[in-house]
Amino acid sequence: MALTNAETGLDDVVERLPDLPGDRYVDRELSWLAFNERVLDLARDARRVPLLERARFLAIFCSNLDEFFMVRVAGLKRRMAAGVAVASNSGMMPRELQDAILGRSRELVAEAYRTFSDEVRPAMAEHGIVILRWDELNEDERDRMHQLFEDRIFPVLTPLAVDPSHPFPYISGLSVNLAVLVRNPDTGARQFARVKVPTLLSRFVALGNDRFVPLEDVIARHLGQLFSGMEIVAHSTFRVTRNEDVEVEEDDAENLLFALEKELLRRKIGQPPVRLEVEDDIDPTMLELLVSELDIAEKEVFKVPSPLDLRGLFSLADLDREELKYPSFLPKTHPQLAQVETAQQADLFASLKRHEVLLQHPYDSFATSVQRFIEQAAADPAVLAIKQTLYRTSGDSPIIDALVEAAQAGKQVLALVEIKARFDEQANIAWARKLEKAGCHVVYGMLGLKTHCKLSMVVRDEPNGLRRYCHIGTGNYNPKTARLYEDMGLLTSNAVITEDVAKLFNHLSGMTQETRYKRLLVAPHSIRLGLIESIQGEIANHAAGLPSGVRIKVNSIVDEAVIDALYRASQAGVKVDLWVRGICAVKAGVPGLSENIRVRSILGRFLEHSRLYWFANGGQPQVGIGSADLMHRNLDRRVEVIVGLANPAHITQIERLFELAFDEGTASWWLDQDVWTQRTLDASGEPLMDLQEHLIATMGQRRASDR
Repeated sequence: MALTNAETGLDDVVERLPDLPGDRYVDRELSWLAFNERVLDLARDARRVPLLERARFLAIFCSNLDEFFMVRVAGLKRRMAAGVAVASNSGMMPRELQDAILGRSRELVAEAYRTFSDEVRPAMAEHGIVILRWDELNEDERDRMHQLFEDRIFPVLTPLAVDPSHPFPYISGLSVNLAVLVRNPDTGARQFARVKVPTLLSRFVALGNDRFVPLEDVIARHLGQLFSGMEIVAHSTFRVTRNEDVEVEEDDAENLLFALEKELLRRKIGQPPVRLEVEDDIDPTMLELLVSELDIAEKEVFKVPSPLDLRGLFSLADLDREELKYPSFLPKTHPQLAQVETAQQADLFASLKRHEVLLQHPYDSFATSVQRFIEQAAADPAVLAIKQTLYRTSGDSPIIDALVEAAQAGKQVLALVEIKARFDEQANIAWARKLEKAGCHVVYGMLGLKTHCKLSMVVRDEPNGLRRYCHIGTGNYNPKTARLYEDMGLLTSNAVITEDVAKLFNHLSGMTQETRYKRLLVAPHSIRLGLIESIQGEIANHAAGLPSGVRIKVNSIVDEAVIDALYRASQAGVKVDLWVRGICAVKAGVPGLSENIRVRSILGRFLEHSRLYWFANGGQPQVGIGSADLMHRNLDRRVEVIVGLANPAHITQIERLFELAFDEGTASWWLDQDVWTQRTLDASGEPLMDLQEHLIATMGQRRASDR
């Protein structure tokens, strides 16, 4: 992606701009909580979101919050414990920020449980999907639960008592547990015990006819069998969230693979708690003991109605009740690839010789494009080598199978497996070893950097010599998430781009010092610099009376240098549109600072995941797609790639997406300074257009000109 060089008069323009205020950033962590509230908004949206999808969004909200506490809040606590009193980007000190996070989280959790109890659960019952407590079961259902407990549950339970000879047990993170208070009828002495709810069974046990009972209710009813001869005084469910972030001092690790495995073991057995969730009617004595033994502050205790852990709603959202879900959707083969859909394998490469293909998943099928690209390369005898980055993939990945097949066929296969991908570390270690055993060359990334770019390159022996084919994407090589995440990718045999990609792979696997490319921006060397120069180019273009403007779509924007450049552009009169799914540290519409900045967020059935960059460039738009969000970790501590697009049809496609996203007739969230407002209805009360549903309906029509 070439850099803009329009710099005439730029220094003079910038000198005339007002100073940037000190309070110009939204706090990163509080902005993330605002994002998760937008997820909660979907669970509350009874008019636009089908019922079981609302249940799914409640589960997603809780899962998101778990990860936030495991990583972000845990990191904040770790800094506080180490005495690192550094203010956040918003100027908040650590303890002040922790209090703000806990306070806002408590409000959101209360609203999530209210939404479940008052709206989603009753609505599910109206449609025959009923969550019952033990006392609500009929006699036949109780008899079947008694039998289930005897056959399937009792054998795997391990009650752990606390007394002078039995110390307080280790409570694993995110497990649902029963705290039990028992009394010895002979001595009158009271004793605490813990029973872990097993994860092998569904959280909501099926009774038949879409009737369910929480698993912990079944266990609680049978506590007398676990503590025979004792009186059950009280019981309550609780759940602990622990620090789950992985830290590996790479510079000191002789072998990154073994160092990471050691750290993963430590994460499982010894990380401190950062949150305690308990039922709101828990016995005070039990709560006091839990707080004391877990060494957790009272402000970190969340009291919520039962059932705890709404992630269990994932299983109910998967029920076979299609009328209560989003309409079924089948991705289609991209028109430029459809003509070779049933032809010989080499035809896909013939198609890529004729034209580049810009994919947008899940509307364009991943299986018949990216997956087929790798699978056909593995089977094609003319292919000599395949090089691939792997950040996250599925458990039964056809991509992995294809790479194994290629290596076993004698092709040179390089797999750059990022084993530090958070929460996928163990799975990626397993894939790395499988690939090594098959004969692939496996590289584990670079010291101090995560390899987050999405690249695949095929080298093919053709009559006119060797030719490279590449895929550069915004999303992972994961066939399962490719049906749930919105992402874009470029399939190309363009010699300039493929030469750049070849140089980058050599840099990642070897010892080259390559940092300059013709059509790529690559972090940590050139993405921040390249984007800022392009933004400054728009300031100069505006001052010269040329077409100017910036449009950016990312998951998150936090990087202060890029944000300040956008503020400067706004002050200079440049129109800036930011399409942000998650964290946004930008304040929009602030007079004298960002009145020319519009920020929108779109959430829905697909997770908006692509990263797009558009600059007016004096009337010759400069457009790139890539893996990089605008965060410190992406721009400084990861290998990221943005590739510039040259095909006018592809540029028009990106422009059309932005036009739809920012159209006032499209449902979205609008940012006004630091406050998000959901806009789903027009002035007459009718629903606004759902962008994703619109793309499902119209993608085929819009692509007709690409054939």
